[in-house]
Amino acid sequence: MTSITPYANAVRRFAARDLQRLNVPGHSADPAAAPLLVDFFGAEVLRCDISPLLDGIDKGESNPLEEARVAAARAWGARRTWFLTNGASEANRMAALALSAFRSPDGIVVAQRSAHSSFFDGIILGGLDPRFVQPNIDEKHGINHGVTPAAMREALAAGDAKAAYVISPSYFGAVADVEGIAEVCHEAGVPLVVDAAWAAHFGFHPDLPANPLALGADLVVSSTHKMGGSLTQSAMLHLGEGEFAEELEPLIDRAFMFTQSTSASSLLLASLDLARASLEDGYERIATSLAAAEELRAAVRATGCFPIVSDGFDEFDDIVAHDPLRVSIDVGAAGLHGHSVREELLRREGIITEISTGSCIVAFVGPGTTPDPARFVAALKGLEPVGELAARGEGGPVALPKPGAAVMRPRDAAFAHTEIVPALDAVGRVSADSLAAYPPGIPNVLPGEVLTAEAITFLRSIAATPGGYVRGAVDGLVDSVRVVVGAPVAGAQH
Repeated sequence: MTSITPYANAVRRFAARDLQRLNVPGHSADPAAAPLLVDFFGAEVLRCDISPLLDGIDKGESNPLEEARVAAARAWGARRTWFLTNGASEANRMAALALSAFRSPDGIVVAQRSAHSSFFDGIILGGLDPRFVQPNIDEKHGINHGVTPAAMREALAAGDAKAAYVISPSYFGAVADVEGIAEVCHEAGVPLVVDAAWAAHFGFHPDLPANPLALGADLVVSSTHKMGGSLTQSAMLHLGEGEFAEELEPLIDRAFMFTQSTSASSLLLASLDLARASLEDGYERIATSLAAAEELRAAVRATGCFPIVSDGFDEFDDIVAHDPLRVSIDVGAAGLHGHSVREELLRREGIITEISTGSCIVAFVGPGTTPDPARFVAALKGLEPVGELAARGEGGPVALPKPGAAVMRPRDAAFAHTEIVPALDAVGRVSADSLAAYPPGIPNVLPGEVLTAEAITFLRSIAATPGGYVRGAVDGLVDSVRVVVGAPVAGAQH
């Protein structure tokens, strides 16, 4: 494998040299200068933590870093790939900024309403005017899924959009009909951006869904650290080969310059190179993990208490496939509260799962990992629906709130004159913030939308649950909300 990781190899060779380092990083790879770092990370990590713009590593037209990016583009079937050190959030912002300058400085982007908050950050920064296409929602479990080609065709029917943006797969592993959506977008003459943050591993085994680039997507966001095996905060952005590529490429380059650190971590960049090689060489490891995930699902089903959520995905016409490395479990069926179950499994049993809702938890099986089904199932069966672990309300999850009326452009509201008011007094006012329940980080309220009583209640309930967090909130419990002063409120929902 070492022969096919050009950037990681170059960093390793540099680290092995006998150097007197009188430059940044300030630790100079000297154990005496940073004893705590050495004790925590080890001396080799410090030696590999090198500065940018070095000959033989990342400097010049042809260098190992560029070779690594070319290798990644080949692996994912891209025209070009960018290595990012600020996560898929950076990729989403880059995509939005590139679209803001695509064809005209103004224009509408049709976006799935359940997009990640980082894409809406990009919409605000780029001054884009979004038109939303609503995803299908699993009301029972409180889960956003995807959109259908038909819904996208309807959203594009006005003919005034310059791009479209969808998410596939969802946090729960639901895969949309990207091929059909891409055909609809291209018929309308617009590029399709797919946030495939959770799909870095797609396409590297025949039992996994195809990578969105292979299905016609024009720009694909990849959070490589999530399921691709790189270090946390590393990601990629892939540009497909298509009719829009030549127009988009220079715009993405400029967006990259505006968003990427000028001191990108060599450790994160090397991890992207290594993750790509691991996936390309990972057929057997992925096969082992696919079998392990299925074994885990079977063990959970066998309890008779905890249904597998993805077993019901065929009820939704937007879902055409499922990521088999995700094991989604309905703990609400056993009278348990999902958020509390996730916290308790970690606290009591040392088991950490990726996400929870009011009624579900989702376990991720990364490529190459093989969790112990017996340990996991025993821990689940040991939970009793009492106290904090008991399901809330009358047995169902808190319903996802419907968005309030959009009465201002997100950018105009985000940078408007604002004031902070008590949460209950904010009903009927226009939000200046993007408010997103974490996980999964999908904004429930966007700048420029009217705050509804339903949204306020939902966000406050999330903030009050174990592990609950609302990104963008003025305070942790959402006791106060930032609103626009003098906003043109119309059709407020109380």
